[in-house]
Amino acid sequence: MRKKRKSTRGRAVIICLIALLAVDIVLAVKLIGQRSAGGNLSENKGILGGGGTSGNGEETKGNDDDKKDLPSAGGENSEGSEGPSSAGDSDHNRVEELLAGMSLEQKVAQMFMVTPEALTNYTKVTAAGEVTKQRFMQYPVGGVIYMAGNLVDAEQTREMLKNMENYSVEFLGFPVFLGVDEEGGTVARIAKNSAFNVENVGDMSEIGASGDSDLAYLAGCTIGAYLTDLGFNLDFAPVADVWSNKKNTVVKYRSFGSDAELVRDMVTAQLRGFSEQEILGAVKHFPGHGSTTADSHKGAAVVEKNLQELLECDLIPFKGAIEEGVPFIMVGHLSLPQIIGEDVPAVLSKEIIVGILREELGFDGIVITDALDMGAITDYYNSAQAAVMAVEAGADMLLMPEDFVEAYGGVLGAVQRGELSVERIDESVRRILRVKVGMMVQE
Repeated sequence: MRKKRKSTRGRAVIICLIALLAVDIVLAVKLIGQRSAGGNLSENKGILGGGGTSGNGEETKGNDDDKKDLPSAGGENSEGSEGPSSAGDSDHNRVEELLAGMSLEQKVAQMFMVTPEALTNYTKVTAAGEVTKQRFMQYPVGGVIYMAGNLVDAEQTREMLKNMENYSVEFLGFPVFLGVDEEGGTVARIAKNSAFNVENVGDMSEIGASGDSDLAYLAGCTIGAYLTDLGFNLDFAPVADVWSNKKNTVVKYRSFGSDAELVRDMVTAQLRGFSEQEILGAVKHFPGHGSTTADSHKGAAVVEKNLQELLECDLIPFKGAIEEGVPFIMVGHLSLPQIIGEDVPAVLSKEIIVGILREELGFDGIVITDALDMGAITDYYNSAQAAVMAVEAGADMLLMPEDFVEAYGGVLGAVQRGELSVERIDESVRRILRVKVGMMVQE
């Protein structure tokens, strides 16, 4: 029987509005102070480490010979799509129009979400200048994920993300996903940086322990507000893992708890908070990391459950998120031998992505892999193999391959050789464009 949760939604909404007002005041005061000081951040960016700089805040590698070139994704449509023909077109027609205007190379590029370093081939990036623009025009990836080292302060981040957004709209006619891991608590690229002066909402384990899902909603509002202010549109959160193994330290503080229904309620509440601030949520790590003991960053993590056991526990929060309309679900590097029959990671398994996530749970949004540079993948597959296998398994977007050059070339080559069909690529790009067209409608 579903347990009754505390409900104080009205109080939470009022608190959320007060918190957002406070955030706006702080940001305004900071901006006034920066302007009065006469500073120009675009002219005062320094080197954040060793090596040279390109002059636009992008740090260069010491050896140009280390750079690798990709087959150009510009294609014959190098000027990009002109976008929707009229405001009155349906979203479906807009998606089909955009898709028809893209080359194969552009479509394949849209299936990747990479760091700015992987895009530019620089060791460290803190700006989106001419180098970023030129590389994006060659390889128009679907999204860019930013790490703590890319984020210096609020003004620098706003400028960098605004430039990135403009490049995508000008070249392709639609937005680029600008993402970050901002769960709150121990995983907070922005809130843990004092230069941003924003509230860290704390670990989700503490919010879950309260039993009050309105606090999860408030956390979503708070995180969503400062992410939107900075220019992000995607947060790789919330964590939907049910912490059922007390020996699991990977998600111990990141999970809302060990009660599957409570986790579901917290996850859906936080997603509502994100949505109200125009932030896309990406729940993770499907089909559930909470019962494992290993860390998939370092090697394979095994889930010793069958499908029925997953349906009765781990999948409950994901099902709730799907019913809430979550746009992204991140699939983890988890082996499920009792379901798959072998130790293939879930992210490379058609049985998991198509059989369970698509067909069993009915999800038709964007399936994104967990980072493909983790040990659970790199210990067994090269970047091209992993990328092609993930697409074959049903993934729509490939996050942070160890070698973007190799992974991109692997998928493109597989299509050109007929190992992957153009129809399979179009299937994923349609899902990506559906979300991006929805973002354009909101704007």
